[in-house]
Amino acid sequence: MSENKPVRTLIVDDEPLAIERLQVLCAREPLIDLVGTASDGLAALRMTEALEPEALLLDISMPELDGMGVARALGSAKHRPAVIFVTAFDSFAVEAFNVAAVDYLLKPVSPDRLKRGIERVLERRGTAEAGTPTANYVQEFWVPHRSELIRIAADDIERIDAERDYMRLHVGGRSYLLHQTISALEERLDPNKFIRLHRSTIVRRDRIRGLKHDGGGVWSADLGEGGEVRIGRTYLDHAKAMAGR
Repeated sequence: MSENKPVRTLIVDDEPLAIERLQVLCAREPLIDLVGTASDGLAALRMTEALEPEALLLDISMPELDGMGVARALGSAKHRPAVIFVTAFDSFAVEAFNVAAVDYLLKPVSPDRLKRGIERVLERRGTAEAGTPTANYVQEFWVPHRSELIRIAADDIERIDAERDYMRLHVGGRSYLLHQTISALEERLDPNKFIRLHRSTIVRRDRIRGLKHDGGGVWSADLGEGGEVRIGRTYLDHAKAMAGR
């Protein structure tokens, strides 16, 4: 099966030493078939068109066309490889999520983290070959937590609360802050799984146990142990439609 074929991979980095280190890691990883390297963004686009790699190990900070620019340019390409960002900076994680990166690796990259990134490319390959419809809804988030970046699956999020310019993602009794507006986030979430109940709150649909009102026209959603969320007037019709009312 093609799921077992190594991933054709292109390294893109403007630092020769960084390329050399990744080449060594790739040579030791049987899931990777390294097809070439590029030292700037424009060369990356040319080589992607010529070599058709399945994945890019893509640096972000590069002169002229940076890694984000490369990812955006490839977004409309006929052959769109999976993007795994490899960077020394954690401050681009939100932007990486916006361009649908498969993974976000911080330098120096460990063999285990590289393997996990490539395994995600293989998962994407398997989904495509199975003919599973792929929407542009976000599947995961990368959020800063202490000195690292934490991967959170979208399906694990129970509730999202807006706190000024940040979103607080509630996951299994813990919470994480993501720098994103609630409107932009709402557009990226699958509406079959999430519903906005208030100008500052989004809830996973299967967490809602029921809807109730206080007799004075104020409605709220019962989240069980997660408490209650007041439903804003703007979102009340949508919430009732969910309940078949």
